[in-house]
Amino acid sequence: MSKPVDTPPAPAPAPTPADARPRPAGGGPVRRAFSSPLASVFVIVVTVLWTVPTLGLLATSLRPKQDVAANGWWNVLAHPDLGLSNYHTVLFEGGFGVSGGLLPYLVNSLAISVPATVFPLVLAAMAAYALAWVRFRGSDTVFFVIFALQVVPLQMALIPLLQLFSGGAHLGSLTLIPALDLSGTYAPVWLAHTMFALPLATFLLHNFISQLPRDLMEAAVVDGASHFKIFRSIVLPLCTPALASFAIFEFLWVWNDLLVALTFAGGTPEVAPMTVRLAQLSGSFGGRWELLTAGAFLSIVIPLVVFFSLQRFFVRGLLAGSVKG
Repeated sequence: MSKPVDTPPAPAPAPTPADARPRPAGGGPVRRAFSSPLASVFVIVVTVLWTVPTLGLLATSLRPKQDVAANGWWNVLAHPDLGLSNYHTVLFEGGFGVSGGLLPYLVNSLAISVPATVFPLVLAAMAAYALAWVRFRGSDTVFFVIFALQVVPLQMALIPLLQLFSGGAHLGSLTLIPALDLSGTYAPVWLAHTMFALPLATFLLHNFISQLPRDLMEAAVVDGASHFKIFRSIVLPLCTPALASFAIFEFLWVWNDLLVALTFAGGTPEVAPMTVRLAQLSGSFGGRWELLTAGAFLSIVIPLVVFFSLQRFFVRGLLAGSVKG
């Protein structure tokens, strides 16, 4: 009778790495917390509270002067005496102590904001492509210098720029830059906003463009495409989310700006934006609230149109360059 052979015990299974372990359905605890019904209720409450002041501004702008002075805007629910007389006064008459309406200044704001958004966007997109895909000696240094320019305070550069535009730059008796004589035009406002926006725009677009697929760029080069062809046909369509996102921020910044407009455009009706005029609508003693609210609501309508027109690109543009893949 043969002796039974002892069977060795089966080896213990190797521990599963943490990265290879199946994750529970529904994501981690943070994701589950943000997708819970309580989080949804919190977001709705915050959205409503954020919207209430805008609704109050709209209601006040539609109420007559005596009602605005007598009670709060919420009384419009009980006594809906609304009209467009305040908007007519603001746009075409100007209000107490102010000659002329807001309409020319609204046109000036558009004439300033649209070019001051397009100029830095076009220049920054070309610069970002060159720094990301056209390798030359010192390209990294140029990029870091552009990035470092973001720390220069806007307020510090206003007076030197104003002196440069009005008197030029001189080194002793040698004229480096002649006086440009741009007073009374939109050009100094465009140039100032373009200068201040270029560092941030170049940095953001560079991060996005530099992560485009290298195989796609190499295939275009093999097919004989020039840098301009690659930039126009490949880079611009692919970086549309980043361009739209920055366009929203830059348009809102220029549209709501008062400091740069006062410094370079002054208060003349020919070039001054509507932010310069809004402060004058309430009168000498701040008693014309209904006119001020109408003008303020007019000033937010166009930015809202721009935002909602480009909002589908907004989230993707905010994440531009933040992750790979």
